[in-house]
Amino acid sequence: MEFVFVAPLIALIALAVVQLALAMHIRTTLVAAAAEGARVAAAADREPRDGVAKTRDVLADNLAGSVVESVVARTERRGGVVVVSVQIHGRLPLLGLLGPDTLVVTGHAMEEG
Repeated sequence: MEFVFVAPLIALIALAVVQLALAMHIRTTLVAAAAEGARVAAAADREPRDGVAKTRDVLADNLAGSVVESVVARTERRGGVVVVSVQIHGRLPLLGLLGPDTLVVTGHAMEEG
């Protein structure tokens, strides 16, 4: 009789673990794509729009690419150093009402001279 009460709990825990793994995979993939886009945009002969294009190319055939809402690249000065940042806004495909539903990640690279 105890099995009737334990099985739904185990199923709920398994679903939560799968959702956490999916969210972490998407976040990690978006962070890597933003960093790669920032490195491309920071190259001496490149512009921020090249970083956006590279970021979208990296995410094109990936599960994480389907959650992207926008990709923005900009050049800014931080402590006297010119830095290119690529920011990705996305949504997390989670079931239920628990957890965040949006995700913002940023990759940075120092601009080459």
